Amino acid sequence: MSILTTVSRHLTSASRHFFGVLAVVCLLGGANACRADNVTLPEQLIGVTQGFLEFTVEDYLATSQTQGRYEIEVKQLDPRLRMPHCDKDLTATLESPAQPIGRVTVKLRCEGSAPWTVFVAAQVHLFRNVVTVVRPLKRDAIVSEGDVALRERDVSLLGQGFLDSLDQAVGQKVVRPTVIDQILTPVHLEQPQMVRKGDQVVISARSGSMSVRMPGEALSDGGFNEQIRVKNLNSKRVIKANIVAPGQVEVPM
Repeated sequence: MSILTTVSRHLTSASRHFFGVLAVVCLLGGANACRADNVTLPEQLIGVTQGFLEFTVEDYLATSQTQGRYEIEVKQLDPRLRMPHCDKDLTATLESPAQPIGRVTVKLRCEGSAPWTVFVAAQVHLFRNVVTVVRPLKRDAIVSEGDVALRERDVSLLGQGFLDSLDQAVGQKVVRPTVIDQILTPVHLEQPQMVRKGDQVVISARSGSMSVRMPGEALSDGGFNEQIRVKNLNSKRVIKANIVAPGQVEVPM
């Protein structure tokens, strides 16, 4: 089903409501107050926008394999707005942004004999399970499993991103204090330093089931799985090794 087909379907549904509202207006204002075949009311435009966004968001979630539930809030139009009746199906396109999440603008276009364009604003809320703090954390604290939990939040409002897995937070260092129920974002965390320049480390060289260990000295700081320069204290050679644990580095044999 195309977007245009979907919009046309919702236009038909919205039209039933439109004619009901129009009948009341005409009764109150007299027979010449309005002509149902000459105008398009705001309620009709809102209905088309709602239907278009539902189709667009469903398609986006399916294509991007994004989990979560959504809610669409179409902003009210000026109730005095009267657009000429369109003798062709309305077309709807997402004007901004590229993804139909958060604050969006939908362009409704009549390409009939009397063309016109209306822009309708809306808010698409996307609710997902994200990492939140269950107890206050001080700066430089290392996040443990008991510090965080997954809770549903509206991610369309999170300009700094979010984490959707506890593994993304556990073991990381907090760079700024947090409070209970606060959402953790990537800017709150950094990889803690497992090795510092001048530390004595154990160098492991592995090949299959064989392993050789020797003493070394770190020549730079580094976090988990980062590659740093290490001096082999036996041979005095400087090598590159990956950090695998505090005080431990590994090189291929």
